Amino acid sequence: MKIGLLQINTVAGDLCGNAARIARNAEAAAEQGAELCVTPELALTGYPPRDLLLSSAFIEKARHELNRLAERLAKGPAVLVGTAVPTGRGDAKPLYNCAALLRGGVVEAFIPKMLLPTYDVFDEDRYFEPGDSLGFVEIGGKRLGVTICEDIWNDKDFWQSRRYREDPVERLVAEGAQAILNLSASPFTLGKQAMREKLIASAARKYGMPVLYCNQVGGNDDLVFDGRSMAADAQGSLTMRAKGFGEDVLVVDLDALDACSPDCEPALAQDDFSPEAEAWRALVLGVRDYAAKCGFQGALLGLSGGIDSALTAAIAAEALGPQKVLGVLMPSPYSSQGSVDDSIELAARLGIETMTLPIEGIMGSFESTLAEAFAGRDPDITEENIQSRIRGNLLMAISNKFGKLLLTTGNKSELAVGYCTIYGDMSGGLAVISDVPKTMVYRLAEWCNANRADLIPQSIIDKAPSAELRPDQKDQDSLPPYDELDAILRLRVELQASVDEIAAAGFDRVVVGKVCRLVKNAEFKRRQAAPGLKITDRAFGTGWRMPVACRMEY
Repeated sequence: MKIGLLQINTVAGDLCGNAARIARNAEAAAEQGAELCVTPELALTGYPPRDLLLSSAFIEKARHELNRLAERLAKGPAVLVGTAVPTGRGDAKPLYNCAALLRGGVVEAFIPKMLLPTYDVFDEDRYFEPGDSLGFVEIGGKRLGVTICEDIWNDKDFWQSRRYREDPVERLVAEGAQAILNLSASPFTLGKQAMREKLIASAARKYGMPVLYCNQVGGNDDLVFDGRSMAADAQGSLTMRAKGFGEDVLVVDLDALDACSPDCEPALAQDDFSPEAEAWRALVLGVRDYAAKCGFQGALLGLSGGIDSALTAAIAAEALGPQKVLGVLMPSPYSSQGSVDDSIELAARLGIETMTLPIEGIMGSFESTLAEAFAGRDPDITEENIQSRIRGNLLMAISNKFGKLLLTTGNKSELAVGYCTIYGDMSGGLAVISDVPKTMVYRLAEWCNANRADLIPQSIIDKAPSAELRPDQKDQDSLPPYDELDAILRLRVELQASVDEIAAAGFDRVVVGKVCRLVKNAEFKRRQAAPGLKITDRAFGTGWRMPVACRMEY
């Protein structure tokens, strides 16, 4: 018996479009002999649907589209479709996150998700009631256990030291499951696929049965999904894997997985699991889908001659096509000729259009207007921020006039410590590299040049980073060296270490204290920042829920 894993790119809320995607891919899988197809989690509603789920009209429309999809596929394979349905219980949350079994033109059954994650970017307890009954599909003489995303992530033997909750897979096997199917919408983070593959293979080996995993692909808001759906045989060997960061239909011969035939060659899509390659592909996909799903026809960004804007421009050019990207140069009296020349050279290598808008005259207007108000006070960071805000206003004006998505260019290190200007360089619709630490920005630039024909001039990579808002300014005038800063930030932001714990790891306590204060004090800026693409385990986005008004002395 063959099962089709439909690795599709859904759009949150696009019920008609998502249903059409499911149908097209199910029909394609049927042409390859699939008798049963599996979609990702909540594929019909799009993932994550978030507060769309609070709308009863949306849920009613989802059920209508589900029925229509069942009718369309009446003569095709059975399909497990991820969707949300009412619980119909007054004593429970209003919805189940479930897999709907479509077969013979009707919706035959609903199988609810049992474990609801409420950590990081997940908040499923807000919407869903956990299922309390096991779900099976009987087909082709097989009894298949059905799980949804988190349901498969709780094997006590795999995690060992992890706190153990109920394990739906264990229960399904005890009730006679002969294989496990999993509908997933597992967001990408660096290195996560290796963990997924170990988890799936471990479950298959532990229970001596095939495990099939269907994951979503594509970007939705701050989340990027890498796909890489897969199947492991009864011995725990990974035998099939769909491609990463693109739609795919993976048709799996379940009987061959059961038999573990030594003649069966693994069919693993070619992939590159290096952090730089993964990050690059995730960011490209995230930009492409964010622009397309939000209705933008192109993008623009400010080109400063620095490495952050250069990397962002290179990502945007690959994501959208260079003809759809506009680079805007906005030199001030403090901009070096080298930075201007580097920006022009970068644009030429990328093949993107440029526009130059000098800001010296506008700076003079601000100075004249504020002269009386600022009388008796020396110039300081206020004037530096005005330059950034002038640039932000110009970029937003161009965005409005031409309908292009404004990409901000700040990295994670700067966003963490507030080395950015609210309503200035933070202005925009998408913060492309806001989850990329500065040290990784350099690694990605080097990777880009090694794999994309030297798109970024070496002079940009080699120069000392500077905001160029005052004479001879360097980032390191205000911040520790980036390798030290990023190491401290990783401990503080991603591992939630205290000042004492970070200092004990070998860092100067005074420096650690300063960095931690900067992180806390910049929270109000991050609360107003453009959404950024998540690629690490702990990003400044929907999974970061720090208070703005707080005191933190540890």
